[in-house]
Amino acid sequence: MQIKESAENYLETILVLSKKHGCVRSIDVANEMNFTKASISVAMKRLREDDYITVDKDGNIHLTGKGQEIAVNVYERHQLIAELLITLGVSEETAYKDSCKIEHDLSRESFEKIKEFYEKRLLNKK
Repeated sequence: MQIKESAENYLETILVLSKKHGCVRSIDVANEMNFTKASISVAMKRLREDDYITVDKDGNIHLTGKGQEIAVNVYERHQLIAELLITLGVSEETAYKDSCKIEHDLSRESFEKIKEFYEKRLLNKK
C-alpha cells in the first residue's frame, strides 16, 4: 500500500517525539512541524482511520504496528542519507534538509544499496 509523503512525515515525527518525550499529543506534533492544530487534527483523524495510530482517552498518540513500521523505515532513511551526505562534506543543516526530501522518493532497492555501501565504508574505515 502506498502512503503519502505527508503521512510518512507525521508518522516519523510521532516516532521521534515519542523517543524524546514518551507521550505525544497532537499539540506536540503541531509545534514540532510548525503546523496549525486544525491541520494536525485532520491529519491525525486520517491516520487513525487508516490504522496507523491510535489515540487514548488522555489524547496520547500511539503508533500501531503498521504505523511504527513505516515511521522506523522513514526515520532510518532520513538518518542514513543525512549521515552519508555529512560524510561527503555537506553541512549538517543542509544534509538533514536534503535527506528529508530524498527519503520519500528513493526506491527500496536504491536505499538498500546506499545502506550497504555506507555500512561497508564504515566497516573498512575501522
